[in-house]
Amino acid sequence: MSRLRERVVVITGASSGLGRETAHQLAAQGCRLVLAARRLDELEATAQGCRERGGEALVVATDVTRADEVTRLAAAAVERWGGIDVWINNAGVTLFARIEDGALADHLRVLETNVHGAIHGARAVVPIFRAQTRGTLINVGSVLSKVGNPFVPSYTISKFAIDGLSEALRVELAEFPDIHVCTILPYAIDTPHFQDGANELRRRVHAMPPMQSPERVARAIVGLIARPRRHRYVPRIAALGLAAHWMFPRTCERLLLRALEAFHLGPPQPQIEGNLFEPAPEPAAVHGLRPPRISTPAFALWAARELLRMGVESAHRQVHRWRAANTTS
Repeated sequence: MSRLRERVVVITGASSGLGRETAHQLAAQGCRLVLAARRLDELEATAQGCRERGGEALVVATDVTRADEVTRLAAAAVERWGGIDVWINNAGVTLFARIEDGALADHLRVLETNVHGAIHGARAVVPIFRAQTRGTLINVGSVLSKVGNPFVPSYTISKFAIDGLSEALRVELAEFPDIHVCTILPYAIDTPHFQDGANELRRRVHAMPPMQSPERVARAIVGLIARPRRHRYVPRIAALGLAAHWMFPRTCERLLLRALEAFHLGPPQPQIEGNLFEPAPEPAAVHGLRPPRISTPAFALWAARELLRMGVESAHRQVHRWRAANTTS
């Protein structure tokens, strides 16, 4: 019998992408799911998939930017099943736009959804966990919780904030050994994120390699429920990349900028509002339609060549400075 059987799990952003896949995998473990998102019809589709896999599912249409709706979500879970074992703060939106170019209201909407939504979730469930003296909160962060991206600055800021929220809660709940706060930090995931996000760059946006499948990231979330940990990178090797950034920040930032300009941004497209203020009109799906524009091996070769080119450029600058200094003296 599954160790997770009959656990009550609340998932925000459950109508598509990672949220839907996570719900389906937990349903296969016999969990009782409470599914939240803005689109009721797509939530019902997720719930049907859960029931087909052996789980139970309760649907609660919820806009996480509204504290009262998130409180109602928690109350519905408790009323139905008497408590909450796991809460997954997964709902999120993005805006593809430089910080100085995108509409300020659009940048703030990203923060309102991603940060305020997670805070509303924590405020709703932490008192329940305290009363139970147990529970697991999983905040879905990103590798962008640790390193920047100039083309989704508000999303990056929101993911740094999610990591900060987790850190603050860990200290607040330090005297409750059976209450766990976990942060999952995935690299780019193959979900509708890239086509559904608001886009003011007027460029088609693609995932960067190596793109993760939502199935893989969902398995990691299921693993955190079974064995809670503070942080979980997907893939684990992402932690090595962040270590390289810590040791060589300027070089890594220059390389990242060049990579994003070369492969993240594709051909021109019209400006779109995406799912920023209203749900996307397209049918929901687990997988997206914007795969990387370059394979992982080819990208690794490109990165090696670019590092060599940057080394040569740096050497030329050093020689120029040396010559200028000696000429002056």
